[in-house]
Amino acid sequence: MVTHVGNNDRTLGSEMLQFTRMTDQLGTADAVLDSLHEVSFGACKLSVMGALLFPIRWGDLSSLAKGKSVFLHSSAPNGWWEEWLELTRQHPGPGLALAQGTLAPITMTEMMRLIEPLGVDRWPFELALKYGVRDQLICPVGGRWVVAYWSRHDLSKRLTPEARAVLLMGATFAAIRLQKLVGAHAERIGQSPRLTPRELAVLRWLSVGNKVAEAAQTLQLGEETIRTHLKKAQAKLGVHSSGHAIAQALRLRLIP
Repeated sequence: MVTHVGNNDRTLGSEMLQFTRMTDQLGTADAVLDSLHEVSFGACKLSVMGALLFPIRWGDLSSLAKGKSVFLHSSAPNGWWEEWLELTRQHPGPGLALAQGTLAPITMTEMMRLIEPLGVDRWPFELALKYGVRDQLICPVGGRWVVAYWSRHDLSKRLTPEARAVLLMGATFAAIRLQKLVGAHAERIGQSPRLTPRELAVLRWLSVGNKVAEAAQTLQLGEETIRTHLKKAQAKLGVHSSGHAIAQALRLRLIP
């Protein structure tokens, strides 16, 4: 029988506080995740899946590599990560964008209800179930990291707000320590694409329904100049259409 998380908030908070005090002493990524797992599983039967450092360029999966920007805990189901990465290359789902853009911990079940995925977009949830992962708690850290816990049970009603806050605190300290262990190259990973003010202006005006000619008139630029800025923005965002560029800029909160 799995103990209700709400009954263990005090224990979870006390043990997580001890974890935060010792993270600087942990010398490897495995040690960081093992220590976090010991707390979360011991207090509320919640396993640690791992931590991921977001790519510098959206859609560029080349930087996602174990031991460099992806750190899996030993409790993660064998084979899940490899299949997840392969399917992400084929059909990038909305889940990763939502995980990067959200400000608070969210469960996989809640994410599914929020975005209501259809067709091929359902594969991340179906893949999780295939490997016995009924739910995950996704904890975003600074827009650069995401740390995930997992369970064989629906977590949306089992986790109290207090438990979520404590688990996010643990995830935050784990990510900070992992950042230091990753080294200098991490400074370039996980940052939002750097679009110029004019590229952002073009996307912003097009996002509210203006045509290229209308944006050109408003911004007092030539239509070819507008198209050039748009193509550059698409390249930086790693997309191949103006509509996708606008959507991506909105998701990343580069434009209002």
